Amino acid sequence: MSFSSKVKNEVCRQVNLSREQALAMLSGIMKVSGTLGFSGDMKMNFRISTENPAIARLTFRLLKEHFNIHTKIFVKKSNSLKKNNIYSVIIDNEMGVRELLKEVGVLTEEEGMIALDYSIPEKIIKDDECKRVFIRGVFLGGGSISNPEKTYHLEFVTHHEQYAEELCHVINSYGLNSKVIQRKGSYVIYLKEGEQIVDLLNVIGAHESLLELENVRIMKEMRNNVNRLVNCETANLSKTVNAAVRQIESIKLIEKEIGLKRLPKNLRDVAELRLIYPNESLKELGEMIDPPVGKSGVNHRLRKIEKIAEELRKEGK
Repeated sequence: MSFSSKVKNEVCRQVNLSREQALAMLSGIMKVSGTLGFSGDMKMNFRISTENPAIARLTFRLLKEHFNIHTKIFVKKSNSLKKNNIYSVIIDNEMGVRELLKEVGVLTEEEGMIALDYSIPEKIIKDDECKRVFIRGVFLGGGSISNPEKTYHLEFVTHHEQYAEELCHVINSYGLNSKVIQRKGSYVIYLKEGEQIVDLLNVIGAHESLLELENVRIMKEMRNNVNRLVNCETANLSKTVNAAVRQIESIKLIEKEIGLKRLPKNLRDVAELRLIYPNESLKELGEMIDPPVGKSGVNHRLRKIEKIAEELRKEGK
């Protein structure tokens, strides 16, 4: 089961809603996953489709308990390659579909003329709890979240720009920073930061999934810190080894061309120790000198040795 399905299944278990909250939930679900249809005799029907059986059961239950609409759940195989089941809840004329659609904000009617409503009515999100339940419904109907082990990405998909912009505003009222982009014929409201996604999961009441995502974030951060430390240590070690190899090559060149005895005593002492102890650090080499020399002092002497070797190379050309 995908992480997205886990989140949806978790929030579908939260069924103790007031009628106002059920209205907000249905509005969220129906506006992004519903299809309005008309039969030959101009009778209206509305189909809510989902691949998640928990969402279909929740929709069925809310319609029955709060609106006295006794619908049915229909199942068919998807035409996609995955061949998943598609669950449909259909509300028709006899069930009072027109009044329900007006109540959830899908339709408006003026002087007998009906039109689709692409706004988010204030009556649907009239208080904080209704607003949270509404966002939960939109997530169930048209939301998804990536596996946090791979990437942080949560999105809501809708087909109308006005609805996308208003939904973005509602989400951001919780201090989030969601953005809207157009993807082919759809509008996508998305969050890409792990902390922001955690906050959104808290808003919709997905607390178990929130904890799971936080655990993943902690483990990823620990792995990243370990990798950074290892990379830093590796880089420092590589730098130290390369410097030691370069120093030994310079010392051997001086020994071959003019002999180490031609060097001043302070440089000769460091050169001889470096040949004997090629893997020791500058600090350790300094402690072997009598009297001891600090790390910067050893480094300064080795730089002078490398400069002498470089001059010898130029003379040999």
